[in-house]
Formats: sequence, C-alpha cells, structure tokens
Amino acid sequence: MIRVGIVGATGYSGVELIRLLSQHPQAHVNRLYTSSAEGESLVPVFQHLTGHALPRLEAIDPVRMASDNDLIFLATPAGVSSALSPQLVEKGARVIDLSGDFRLSSPEQYRSWYKKEPAAQEWLDRAVFGLPEWNRESVADAALLANPGCYPTATLLGLLPLAKSGWVDPQSWIVDAKSGVSGAGRGVSLGVHFSEVNESISAYKVGQHQHTPEIEQELCRQTGVEQLIQFTPHLVPMTRGILATSYAKLHTSVTAEQLQALYETAYADKPFVRIRPFGSHPRTKEVYGSNYCDIALHLDERTGRVIVLSVIDNVVKGAAGQAVQNMNIMFGLEETSGLPIVPVFP
Repeated sequence: MIRVGIVGATGYSGVELIRLLSQHPQAHVNRLYTSSAEGESLVPVFQHLTGHALPRLEAIDPVRMASDNDLIFLATPAGVSSALSPQLVEKGARVIDLSGDFRLSSPEQYRSWYKKEPAAQEWLDRAVFGLPEWNRESVADAALLANPGCYPTATLLGLLPLAKSGWVDPQSWIVDAKSGVSGAGRGVSLGVHFSEVNESISAYKVGQHQHTPEIEQELCRQTGVEQLIQFTPHLVPMTRGILATSYAKLHTSVTAEQLQALYETAYADKPFVRIRPFGSHPRTKEVYGSNYCDIALHLDERTGRVIVLSVIDNVVKGAAGQAVQNMNIMFGLEETSGLPIVPVFP
C-alpha cells in the first residue's frame, strides 16, 4: 500500500483526494497535515466523512512527513509549496503539488502572473508538468510533479492534437472558458457569495488569468513553436465543471473527417479522454464526479476556424482525480486504479 499524506485536507481538492483515495485498492490516507488545527478531526468540518476512519490533523514537519509517507499531496494555496516541496523531496518523499508553484518554468513569469515570489530555478527545472495523456514517461519518473490547473487541463487536452498537427495558426488561439464556483476554493468572499453568483454569469481576470502562461508554455513545449492564446474565464452559478470553448484559424484545408480522425488517434489509448461524435455538444453534467475529459469538434467552413469543446469536472480531472491518476503512473499502477469510471448523473 502507498502511504499517502495530504497537506490542505480542509480545502475542496484535499477533501476530494480523501474521497478518491478511500476507494483506492493500493493506497491509503496515512497522514493529514495542517498549519492551524493540529490534533483536530476533519469530520466536524466535513460531515459527509462521518464513519470513515481518518487520521487526525498533524502539524507540518517536513522531516517526519517524508519519513511517514511514500507520497505527499500538497493541496495548498500558491506560495506554500514552493518552500515546502523541496524539503520533502530532499528527505526522500515524492510530491504532487496541486498549487501553481511549479507549473511555470520561468520564475519571472510566476512572479508576474501570481504576484508571489517563485521557487528556486533548480526546482522549477526539476518539476514535471503532470498532464499524463501527453507527459506519461516524465510523470512515471517524477519526484516532484506539478499537477496542472483546472482550466489548462480542459484547454490543453482540447487543443494539443490540433496544435501538433500544424494545421492551425499558432497565434490565433482564443479560449472562452466557464467554471463552477468550486474553482474559487472554500474561502469566503463577495465574489462567490450566493446572492452575487446565482442567476448570473460574469467574466473575470480578463487578459490576466494566471493559467494563461501555463497553457502557452505547454503548447510550446509540445510543439516546439511559440503559441499565443487569448484566454477569458467566466464564473457560472454551478458547483462543479468547466466548459472550454476554443477557436483556432486554419491555414490549410482540412475536412471534418480528418479532424475527427486526428483526435480519435491521439487519444485512442487514453482512458480518461472521450472523443464525442463530430459536431456534438458535451455538457459538464456528463462528466460530473468523474476523471473524464469529453471533447467534441466543429468546423466552421465560413470562417475557416476549428471550434473545440472540452468539458471536465474541475475538482476531479482538474485537480484531485488527475493527481491520483498521476500517482498511479508514478508508482507503476493501473492508470485508472481507484478512479470512478462512471460519472454521476443527473
């Protein structure tokens, strides 16, 4: 059994990790860590965990943490992992970081987009970007893994086959993405207050969202060509889910059949990516509670653009589920182990 420790268990990603790992046949939640509630139980915070045997929250001590666990998930706010992860790795633990601290290879970009001090360059260089459908070999060998953000996961899975095809202008990407409120975390703020969000939809961080350089960086890494995206996120009044609608300008003649074949071939052996029939409209409801990403393609011959629709559950495939998927690969397990294979519906 893989001994797993979780830092940040009181957040949505942390408690989702507990849900998924409690069903995992080859891993178990060994330790839970906190910076403020040492000795307390999670059950008073999350009543749905009643009856489940879970360890009490412990103080953060990198030496003990590395000794007590084979793998540590860091479901922490940005700026925490950059200091803690190197200490854990140096003491022999493997780390999956769900924050954004190791996703960007450039400290200057991190400082600019996250408005925080970055990790040391040597650790940014060591970190593996954990998009398993495209980086599986690197994920398998990783000691420090940067779990991708929720928006980048939905967007990159939708765009990478097309980006690598050479059929589109790499400077023409436009991404219009919509997320449920859980993407903002458990923190209380006016922006996620029920009365403010209900029966409304709004854009936010227009041209400034910190996931923008993450998407561009991975597109460039996978293609070897500089990429530019216009990314606009929106908040919608639902709990879970992301719909990313992405547009790209074709610079060669392509048929609908070629587009569909491109994606079906790219993801033929990827268990958590489902390519829908050409011209269909996947809904977030159809991946709810699962680790799937559903993708559908449209071709607008009038404008010469390809439109890619991709949907995920932001808490699962966009965070905890993808982290467990990466854990499975890192420890040589079946990639689907412990992950739900049927979404929740309705």
